[in-house]
Amino acid sequence: MKIPLSPPPLKDLIQEASADTLPQLAQLRLGSLAHGQYLHWDDLRHRTPPTGLNHKIWWLALSLARSVSAHTLPFHDKQGKSFIYTLPEPLLKNLHEIDRSAGLVPGGEDNSALRSDQARYLFSSLIEEAITSSQLEGASTTRRVAEAMLREGRKPSSLSERMIFNNFEAMRRIREICGEALTPERVIELQRVLTQDTLEYPDDCGRLRIRDDIEVVAPNDERLVLHRPPHHGELPQRLQTLCDFANTSDSDDTFIHPIVRAILLHFTVGYDHPFADGNGRTGRALFYWYMAKQGYWLIEYLSISRILRKAPAQYARAYLLTETDSGDTTYFLLHQTEVILNGLSALHIYLQHKQQEQALLQSKLRTLQTREKQLNHRQAALIAHALKRPDEYFTIESHQRSHQVAYATARADLLALADQGLLVETSHGGRKKIFYPAENLRDLLGNAVSHQA
Repeated sequence: MKIPLSPPPLKDLIQEASADTLPQLAQLRLGSLAHGQYLHWDDLRHRTPPTGLNHKIWWLALSLARSVSAHTLPFHDKQGKSFIYTLPEPLLKNLHEIDRSAGLVPGGEDNSALRSDQARYLFSSLIEEAITSSQLEGASTTRRVAEAMLREGRKPSSLSERMIFNNFEAMRRIREICGEALTPERVIELQRVLTQDTLEYPDDCGRLRIRDDIEVVAPNDERLVLHRPPHHGELPQRLQTLCDFANTSDSDDTFIHPIVRAILLHFTVGYDHPFADGNGRTGRALFYWYMAKQGYWLIEYLSISRILRKAPAQYARAYLLTETDSGDTTYFLLHQTEVILNGLSALHIYLQHKQQEQALLQSKLRTLQTREKQLNHRQAALIAHALKRPDEYFTIESHQRSHQVAYATARADLLALADQGLLVETSHGGRKKIFYPAENLRDLLGNAVSHQA
């Protein structure tokens, strides 16, 4: 990837504009948009400008229009200049769509199916985010091995597994503290949970960065340095500013949309790089924390990292567009809201598919009785998983963790399925019970059961 070309200095653009041109700029009605997009100079210079203007004057018109509606943030770049953001129409539209789709505002899609089975879906989403967030940082274990580790609650046996385990524990911790104020100590503690036993220098776990040799390189070219973060001596104050921003209520400050505020927390951790390692994971964790704090309950089920992993260069470019255009974070806000919308779209498709799959499976299970009762939703979910992965096994502990139920409840579920012949019970080491899908499970349920996830 290439670093975007910075715009010409504003003073040079004004000097180039003639006395006759300047009054015309206000009448161009360009607003903060160009061709329906929030264009950076690096993109705009390749577009055809309006009739009678060259690229520099066109950029000057856009810059002046943006400056009129810009909001100043309490964060500063390395030169001490304040970051800003604007609210162009594409961003407003994205924020509105997220409000409608994320379970906060009445009138969005009916998410009752998800609410009725939150424990299972939430556990699965925490696993997904833990795995993909760690893979963004270099974890290489297979998804199946990582998922089995988390469901069974076993200790990690490799560096990659430890990274995933740490991410999972951090996501669980976020749910516990979403109602509390953010403090520098809490941010540092999150980084400690995320990086425990994974760093080349263990002393960097659970403390602010004490060196200035950190370089952020391109995802596909380690020789290309994209960012050098601020001096480590500034970090305590910068982290306090971040916490103050997170804790500010609307009554104390000019209103900032909650999604904008959550994304800016993510952005600031990435820019400041307060830690020697784990900054990306910590920034994403703070995003989830703030969204949960503000009541966007459906966001808890998204795997933001899964979307970012598909296009890491676009994520890095969103930072670069901000840095090379006078600290305008609108570029990053637009990118992240698109990521959230993509995640929500995928989640709604997944939910629709799961509802259809569950309905089909339930139709096959109606005749299978356990103590004269139909199989409950936990047992039905386990059978659906067994059909998809017939070589996988289940334990009472993994079933308990997947559905967040008591040990006795999980045990009763599995024993009942074994009594029906749907699972085969064995013992491991003489004590731990392991349950495998029956070899003729699909025949028992009929051939019409879906093979899909």
